[in-house]
Amino acid sequence: MPLQLDLRPHEKLFIGGAVVVNGDSRGTLTILNDVPILREKDILTEDGADTPCKRIYLAIQLMYMAPQELTRYHQLYWSLIREVLAAAPSTRELITAISEAVLAARYYPALKLASELIRYEKELVTHAGQST
Repeated sequence: MPLQLDLRPHEKLFIGGAVVVNGDSRGTLTILNDVPILREKDILTEDGADTPCKRIYLAIQLMYMAPQELTRYHQLYWSLIREVLAAAPSTRELITAISEAVLAARYYPALKLASELIRYEKELVTHAGQST
């Protein structure tokens, strides 16, 4: 089934290994085959991965966008998961869902779940800061 994207002016997309930039006006792009796609707003850079859960998101993003390095990113992911679970056992249910998606090579849904994990991490840090 084709994927239709409505693009804002100058919005960037990562499609497979290519970076695509929309022109000066709104536009529509239709993708006819199965290829990794991320909108600019969903992309996390290494510099932006400044918390453990953001690093998990980045590892999944790299699995999705650079499948040629899949083994390396899987190793990184499982290492990060162990660290987060040790520090915050309350993340187990969400991490289990993310890991099931990763194991099924469903990286885009895993990214959406990892976004929830980042929000939860922020709540935990905020709550811990208020407790002290």
